[in-house]
Amino acid sequence: MDTKRKVAIVTGGASGIGKAICEELITQQVFVIIADVNKIEGKVVEDELNRQQNCARYEYVDVADHVSMEEFVRDTFNEHGRLDYLFNNAGITMYGELYDVSIEDWKHIVNVNLWGVIHGTQIGYKIMKEQGFGHIINTSSVAGMGPSPLTAAYAATKHAVIGLTTSLHYEAKEHGVKVSVLCPTFVDTPIFSNAIAINMDKHKMIQQMKKQKLMTPEKLAKITINGVHHNNPIICPMPMRRTMDIFFSLFPLAHSKLMDYVCKVGRRARIS
Repeated sequence: MDTKRKVAIVTGGASGIGKAICEELITQQVFVIIADVNKIEGKVVEDELNRQQNCARYEYVDVADHVSMEEFVRDTFNEHGRLDYLFNNAGITMYGELYDVSIEDWKHIVNVNLWGVIHGTQIGYKIMKEQGFGHIINTSSVAGMGPSPLTAAYAATKHAVIGLTTSLHYEAKEHGVKVSVLCPTFVDTPIFSNAIAINMDKHKMIQQMKKQKLMTPEKLAKITINGVHHNNPIICPMPMRRTMDIFFSLFPLAHSKLMDYVCKVGRRARIS
Protein backbone atom coordinates (compact mmCIF):
# COMPACT_ATOMS: atom_id res chain seq x y z
CA MET A 1 0.00 0.00 0.00
CA ASP A 2 1.41 3.38 -1.09
CA THR A 3 0.06 5.81 1.51
CA LYS A 4 1.76 8.73 -0.26
CA ARG A 5 -0.21 8.37 -3.49
CA LYS A 6 -3.39 10.42 -3.66
CA VAL A 7 -6.65 8.45 -3.83
CA ALA A 8 -9.98 9.42 -5.41
CA ILE A 9 -13.42 7.86 -5.46
CA VAL A 10 -15.59 8.72 -8.47
CA THR A 11 -19.19 7.51 -8.32
CA GLY A 12 -20.83 7.09 -11.70
CA GLY A 13 -17.28 6.61 -12.94
CA ALA A 14 -18.04 4.02 -15.61
CA SER A 15 -19.30 6.46 -18.24
CA GLY A 16 -19.77 10.06 -19.28
CA ILE A 17 -18.47 12.81 -17.02
CA GLY A 18 -17.40 10.36 -14.33
CA LYS A 19 -15.26 8.36 -16.72
CA ALA A 20 -13.64 11.52 -18.10
CA ILE A 21 -12.84 12.68 -14.56
CA CYS A 22 -11.21 9.31 -13.85
CA GLU A 23 -9.11 9.65 -16.99
CA GLU A 24 -8.04 13.18 -16.06
CA LEU A 25 -7.17 12.21 -12.47
CA ILE A 26 -4.81 9.41 -13.47
CA THR A 27 -2.81 11.86 -15.61
CA GLN A 28 -2.04 13.57 -12.30
CA GLN A 29 -0.88 10.34 -10.66
CA VAL A 30 -4.04 9.88 -8.58
CA PHE A 31 -5.22 6.32 -7.89
CA VAL A 32 -8.88 6.13 -8.88
CA ILE A 33 -11.71 3.96 -7.55
CA ILE A 34 -14.35 3.67 -10.28
CA ALA A 35 -17.62 3.29 -8.37
CA ASP A 36 -20.69 2.38 -10.41
CA VAL A 37 -23.73 0.07 -10.58
CA ASN A 38 -22.80 -0.95 -14.13
CA LYS A 39 -20.39 -3.85 -13.66
CA ILE A 40 -19.66 -4.45 -17.33
CA GLU A 41 -18.82 -0.84 -18.19
CA GLY A 42 -16.97 -0.44 -14.90
CA LYS A 43 -14.63 -3.33 -15.64
CA VAL A 44 -14.05 -2.04 -19.18
CA VAL A 45 -13.01 1.37 -17.84
CA GLU A 46 -10.79 -0.31 -15.25
CA ASP A 47 -8.99 -2.26 -17.99
CA GLU A 48 -8.63 0.85 -20.15
CA LEU A 49 -7.12 2.93 -17.36
CA ASN A 50 -4.71 0.18 -16.29
CA ARG A 51 -3.15 -0.43 -19.71
CA GLN A 52 -0.04 1.61 -18.92
CA GLN A 53 0.12 1.25 -15.13
CA ASN A 54 -1.84 0.10 -12.11
CA CYS A 55 -3.83 3.27 -11.44
CA ALA A 56 -7.50 2.31 -11.06
CA ARG A 57 -9.93 -0.26 -9.69
CA TYR A 58 -13.63 -0.82 -10.27
CA GLU A 59 -16.05 -1.35 -7.38
CA TYR A 60 -19.78 -2.05 -7.56
CA VAL A 61 -21.60 0.60 -5.53
CA ASP A 62 -25.24 1.64 -5.29
CA VAL A 63 -25.07 5.20 -3.98
CA ALA A 64 -28.74 5.06 -2.95
CA ASP A 65 -27.90 2.33 -0.40
CA HIS A 66 -26.55 4.14 2.66
CA VAL A 67 -25.09 1.07 4.39
CA SER A 68 -23.26 -0.15 1.28
CA MET A 69 -21.99 3.33 0.44
CA GLU A 70 -20.70 3.90 3.95
CA GLU A 71 -18.93 0.52 4.03
CA PHE A 72 -17.40 1.13 0.61
CA VAL A 73 -16.01 4.59 1.41
CA ARG A 74 -14.74 3.51 4.82
CA ASP A 75 -13.11 0.36 3.38
CA THR A 76 -11.40 2.45 0.69
CA PHE A 77 -9.97 4.76 3.35
CA ASN A 78 -8.82 1.84 5.50
CA GLU A 79 -7.15 0.16 2.53
CA HIS A 80 -5.25 3.19 1.28
CA GLY A 81 -4.80 5.09 4.52
CA ARG A 82 -6.16 8.27 2.96
CA LEU A 83 -8.98 9.72 0.87
CA ASP A 84 -8.02 12.83 -1.08
CA TYR A 85 -10.99 13.26 -3.43
CA LEU A 86 -14.58 12.08 -3.36
CA PHE A 87 -16.57 12.85 -6.51
CA ASN A 88 -20.26 12.23 -5.77
CA ASN A 89 -21.06 12.19 -9.46
CA ALA A 90 -23.60 9.39 -9.98
CA GLY A 91 -26.97 10.63 -11.18
CA ILE A 92 -29.95 10.11 -13.46
CA THR A 93 -32.09 12.41 -15.61
CA MET A 94 -35.87 12.52 -15.81
CA TYR A 95 -38.06 14.34 -18.34
CA GLY A 96 -41.77 14.91 -17.93
CA GLU A 97 -44.48 17.36 -16.95
CA LEU A 98 -44.81 17.50 -13.19
CA TYR A 99 -48.41 16.25 -13.15
CA ASP A 100 -47.26 13.10 -14.94
CA VAL A 101 -44.53 12.36 -12.38
CA SER A 102 -45.55 9.76 -9.79
CA ILE A 103 -44.41 9.55 -6.19
CA GLU A 104 -42.39 6.46 -7.15
CA ASP A 105 -40.67 8.49 -9.86
CA TRP A 106 -39.87 11.14 -7.26
CA LYS A 107 -38.47 8.58 -4.84
CA HIS A 108 -36.29 7.05 -7.55
CA ILE A 109 -34.64 10.27 -8.66
CA VAL A 110 -34.30 11.67 -5.13
CA ASN A 111 -32.73 8.41 -3.90
CA VAL A 112 -30.02 8.56 -6.57
CA ASN A 113 -29.46 12.27 -7.22
CA LEU A 114 -29.90 13.63 -3.71
CA TRP A 115 -29.60 10.81 -1.18
CA GLY A 116 -26.70 9.38 -3.17
CA VAL A 117 -24.85 12.68 -2.76
CA ILE A 118 -25.85 12.95 0.91
CA HIS A 119 -24.61 9.42 1.63
CA GLY A 120 -21.24 10.08 0.02
CA THR A 121 -20.85 13.52 1.54
CA GLN A 122 -21.77 12.43 5.04
CA ILE A 123 -19.24 9.59 5.32
CA GLY A 124 -16.62 11.33 3.17
CA TYR A 125 -16.74 14.46 5.30
CA LYS A 126 -16.32 12.48 8.52
CA ILE A 127 -13.25 10.72 7.16
CA MET A 128 -11.70 13.89 5.75
CA LYS A 129 -12.38 15.79 8.96
CA GLU A 130 -10.59 13.04 10.90
CA GLN A 131 -7.56 13.06 8.59
CA GLY A 132 -7.52 16.86 8.33
CA PHE A 133 -7.63 17.16 4.53
CA GLY A 134 -9.55 16.15 1.43
CA HIS A 135 -11.88 17.52 -1.22
CA ILE A 136 -15.52 16.57 -1.83
CA ILE A 137 -16.94 17.40 -5.26
CA ASN A 138 -20.68 16.95 -5.77
CA THR A 139 -22.17 16.96 -9.27
CA SER A 140 -25.22 19.16 -9.74
CA SER A 141 -26.20 20.83 -13.03
CA VAL A 142 -27.00 24.22 -14.52
CA ALA A 143 -30.57 22.98 -14.02
CA GLY A 144 -29.87 23.55 -10.33
CA MET A 145 -29.00 27.21 -10.90
CA GLY A 146 -32.38 28.35 -12.18
CA PRO A 147 -35.73 27.19 -13.57
CA SER A 148 -35.75 24.03 -15.67
CA PRO A 149 -39.26 23.40 -17.01
CA LEU A 150 -40.27 19.84 -17.95
CA THR A 151 -37.50 18.47 -15.71
CA ALA A 152 -38.79 19.78 -12.37
CA ALA A 153 -38.01 16.64 -10.36
CA TYR A 154 -34.47 16.52 -11.74
CA ALA A 155 -34.00 20.25 -11.14
CA ALA A 156 -35.25 19.93 -7.55
CA THR A 157 -32.53 17.40 -6.73
CA LYS A 158 -29.86 19.52 -8.40
CA HIS A 159 -30.91 22.70 -6.58
CA ALA A 160 -30.66 20.76 -3.32
CA VAL A 161 -27.16 19.52 -4.17
CA ILE A 162 -26.00 23.10 -4.74
CA GLY A 163 -27.50 24.21 -1.42
CA LEU A 164 -25.86 21.33 0.44
CA THR A 165 -22.47 21.75 -1.17
CA THR A 166 -22.07 25.52 -1.10
CA SER A 167 -23.12 25.56 2.56
CA LEU A 168 -20.64 22.83 3.50
CA HIS A 169 -17.91 24.61 1.53
CA TYR A 170 -17.71 27.23 4.28
CA GLU A 171 -18.56 24.96 7.18
CA ALA A 172 -15.74 22.54 6.37
CA LYS A 173 -12.96 25.14 5.96
CA GLU A 174 -12.07 25.10 9.65
CA HIS A 175 -11.32 21.37 9.44
CA GLY A 176 -9.08 21.55 6.37
CA VAL A 177 -11.70 19.99 4.09
CA LYS A 178 -12.55 21.53 0.72
CA VAL A 179 -15.98 21.20 -0.89
CA SER A 180 -17.10 22.13 -4.42
CA VAL A 181 -20.16 21.65 -6.59
CA LEU A 182 -19.85 20.85 -10.30
CA CYS A 183 -22.56 22.32 -12.52
CA PRO A 184 -22.21 20.88 -16.04
CA THR A 185 -23.95 22.45 -19.00
CA PHE A 186 -24.85 20.45 -22.10
CA VAL A 187 -22.27 17.65 -22.20
CA ASP A 188 -22.18 14.89 -24.79
CA THR A 189 -22.72 11.85 -22.55
CA PRO A 190 -25.08 8.84 -22.41
CA ILE A 191 -27.18 10.59 -19.75
CA PHE A 192 -29.59 11.84 -22.44
CA SER A 193 -30.19 8.43 -23.99
CA ASN A 194 -30.42 6.82 -20.53
CA ALA A 195 -32.88 9.41 -19.24
CA ILE A 196 -36.28 8.45 -17.86
CA ALA A 197 -38.92 9.97 -20.15
CA ILE A 198 -42.42 10.17 -18.64
CA ASN A 199 -45.07 10.58 -21.35
CA MET A 200 -42.36 12.12 -23.52
CA ASP A 201 -40.84 10.90 -26.77
CA LYS A 202 -37.22 10.42 -25.75
CA HIS A 203 -36.02 10.44 -29.35
CA LYS A 204 -37.52 13.90 -29.93
CA MET A 205 -36.06 15.15 -26.66
CA ILE A 206 -32.60 13.91 -27.65
CA GLN A 207 -32.95 15.60 -31.05
CA GLN A 208 -33.64 18.91 -29.30
CA MET A 209 -30.66 18.41 -27.00
CA LYS A 210 -28.37 17.63 -29.92
CA LYS A 211 -29.20 21.03 -31.40
CA GLN A 212 -27.26 22.56 -28.51
CA LYS A 213 -23.52 22.97 -28.74
CA LEU A 214 -22.44 20.02 -26.62
CA MET A 215 -19.22 20.05 -24.64
CA THR A 216 -17.06 16.93 -24.62
CA PRO A 217 -16.74 15.11 -21.28
CA GLU A 218 -12.97 15.42 -21.60
CA LYS A 219 -13.12 19.21 -21.79
CA LEU A 220 -15.46 19.37 -18.81
CA ALA A 221 -13.16 17.07 -16.84
CA LYS A 222 -10.23 19.45 -17.37
CA ILE A 223 -12.38 22.40 -16.28
CA THR A 224 -13.48 20.38 -13.25
CA ILE A 225 -10.00 19.43 -12.06
CA ASN A 226 -8.79 22.98 -12.61
CA GLY A 227 -11.68 24.22 -10.47
CA VAL A 228 -10.81 21.65 -7.82
CA HIS A 229 -7.21 22.85 -7.71
CA HIS A 230 -8.49 26.41 -7.20
CA ASN A 231 -11.02 25.26 -4.56
CA ASN A 232 -13.89 26.97 -6.37
CA PRO A 233 -17.21 26.66 -4.49
CA ILE A 234 -19.06 26.35 -7.82
CA ILE A 235 -17.36 24.83 -10.86
CA CYS A 236 -19.22 25.67 -14.06
CA PRO A 237 -18.23 26.61 -17.63
CA MET A 238 -18.19 30.37 -17.18
CA PRO A 239 -20.05 31.50 -20.33
CA MET A 240 -23.10 29.46 -19.31
CA ARG A 241 -22.92 30.59 -15.71
CA ARG A 242 -22.76 34.25 -16.72
CA THR A 243 -25.70 33.71 -19.07
CA MET A 244 -27.76 32.14 -16.28
CA ASP A 245 -26.91 34.97 -13.88
CA ILE A 246 -27.73 37.72 -16.38
CA PHE A 247 -31.00 36.25 -17.63
CA PHE A 248 -32.33 35.05 -14.29
CA SER A 249 -31.29 38.02 -12.13
CA LEU A 250 -31.01 41.08 -14.37
CA PHE A 251 -33.50 40.41 -17.17
CA PRO A 252 -36.46 38.54 -15.63
CA LEU A 253 -38.81 39.31 -18.54
CA ALA A 254 -36.37 37.97 -21.12
CA HIS A 255 -35.76 34.94 -18.91
CA SER A 256 -39.50 34.32 -18.59
CA LYS A 257 -39.89 34.37 -22.38
CA LEU A 258 -36.99 31.96 -22.71
CA MET A 259 -38.59 29.54 -20.24
CA ASP A 260 -41.93 29.80 -22.11
CA TYR A 261 -40.07 28.87 -25.29
CA VAL A 262 -38.42 25.90 -23.55
CA CYS A 263 -41.87 24.66 -22.50
CA LYS A 264 -43.25 25.10 -26.01
CA VAL A 265 -40.38 23.24 -27.66
CA GLY A 266 -40.25 20.51 -25.02
CA ARG A 267 -43.97 19.79 -25.23
CA ARG A 268 -43.58 18.87 -28.87
CA ALA A 269 -42.12 15.63 -27.56
CA ARG A 270 -45.12 14.95 -25.31
CA ILE A 271 -46.95 11.71 -25.95
CA SER A 272 -50.68 12.45 -26.02
